[in-house]
Amino acid sequence: MIIAKALTKKFGNLTAVDNLYLHVRSGEIYSFLGPNGAGKTTTIRMLTGSLSPTSGAIEIDRKRYEQDEITIKRGIGVVPDEPRMYENLKGIEFIEFVKGIYHLDPKLTDQRFNELCAAFDIDFLQTYIGDYSHGMKQKLMVISVLMRRPKVLFLDEPTVGLDARAARVLKTLLDHFRNEGSAILLTTHILEIAEKMSDRIGIIRNGKMVVEGSMEDLRKIGNNQANSLEDIFLDLTSKDASAG
Repeated sequence: MIIAKALTKKFGNLTAVDNLYLHVRSGEIYSFLGPNGAGKTTTIRMLTGSLSPTSGAIEIDRKRYEQDEITIKRGIGVVPDEPRMYENLKGIEFIEFVKGIYHLDPKLTDQRFNELCAAFDIDFLQTYIGDYSHGMKQKLMVISVLMRRPKVLFLDEPTVGLDARAARVLKTLLDHFRNEGSAILLTTHILEIAEKMSDRIGIIRNGKMVVEGSMEDLRKIGNNQANSLEDIFLDLTSKDASAG
């Protein structure tokens, strides 16, 4: 569902993403991890079509942006690290805007929307987005994406700003989406989330993939004494840092 081949992005003399290969299957949660500035968000921006790669190839659900950009963007869901919305709209007006842009079935979407509002305890949609806290904006962005039931999901630090209850609800919903066959790529600095939820994990540093695989694979590659993802992450990224 998500394929990147030799994906590279340069900003002048800086190579932010360097010859990256990854793939995410249907019915899989893939955690894309790395230190700050490793290239995670740049990669997601390329995979979601908001940033053009310098070189390399991207396929989303067997389609390429060069031929099927609108079709791809209609079929994916993106929760960015910083939710950017029209602050002069009320929350409910933003939801109606999303429904119109994606030509969503009103009856089916309203049912999903109401279920999501109840799950996340959202009762602020009649007020203006400009008055929302970060957590309120994050909830609004999440439900605006999940109500569409996308087959491919990209989530960049989705739990930032969410309270413990909302974060737990999100994890439950993502597990449900995986079971329904969605492909999910997420980034997070909360390694416990990645360890518990992921089918596979990729660790990137300085734009390059350091290691990729299941937790069992990572334990074999990393320090044999490392039992947690945090231990493995620190071991592998510190080795990479000292090497170059």
